[in-house]
Amino acid sequence: MKFCSIASGSSGNCIYAGTERTSVLIDAGISGKRIEAGLNSLELTTSDVDGILITHEHSDHIKGLGVLARRYAVPIYATEGTIRAITDMTAIGKIPDGLMHPICADTSFSIGDLEINPFTISHDAAEPVGYRLGHGGKSAAVATDMGCYDEYTIRNLTGLDVLLIESNHDVHMLEAGRYPYYLKRRILSEKGHLSNETCGQLLCRILHDSIREIFLGHLSRENNYEALAYETVCDEVTLGDNPYRSSDFRISIAHRDMPGEAIVF
Repeated sequence: MKFCSIASGSSGNCIYAGTERTSVLIDAGISGKRIEAGLNSLELTTSDVDGILITHEHSDHIKGLGVLARRYAVPIYATEGTIRAITDMTAIGKIPDGLMHPICADTSFSIGDLEINPFTISHDAAEPVGYRLGHGGKSAAVATDMGCYDEYTIRNLTGLDVLLIESNHDVHMLEAGRYPYYLKRRILSEKGHLSNETCGQLLCRILHDSIREIFLGHLSRENNYEALAYETVCDEVTLGDNPYRSSDFRISIAHRDMPGEAIVF
């Protein structure tokens, strides 16, 4: 399998995952031009994409969806609730008939030789999901836009080779920042976003000897910065109730404005 973050942050998200035969995107929250450039860095084009997996309908996850759908007729996979929410939106334009494919959380499906397992996440959207993808005994997952986690989340993120996990904000920066009170409450709620500390605590529950790479993603532009997210998460792992230190693993940041390293596993 191959995995690469093309963009990850509060301003736009698009992740690539694939095999030698199959290529998918998880979300299309940046421009079609940027998506094409990211795929070109992997020696691919948008025409090579076999499907787009949508986590939820917020603009930083679907901004480029209409363009890709109309220009390339890429099949789109999302829950019924997310499809209804996207259909009701005017900002991305009309999605051509026949491209939307409804999926259900906890019901696996295949695109080419990729097995895909959607799982429910806690976020203020219509019917949001994260995705776990597998091929040939290897697996990767994208888990962002989660206000909280539970044992169900942990089960879906256990035994991975590669994980992109949300490390959205620093609580103190958010509380002291310029966001209005209602928005601070939303972000801090159980249907908001994972803080750096909570991200590290979740990692403590799912780390194992064979995990290959951990990407910290969906960082807030206003309430976080890369060094702080990295240091806070690493401290939580090293000092947490688990047998590991952060230095036992490859932990890196999924950048907001440029593709990251492509991981082959």
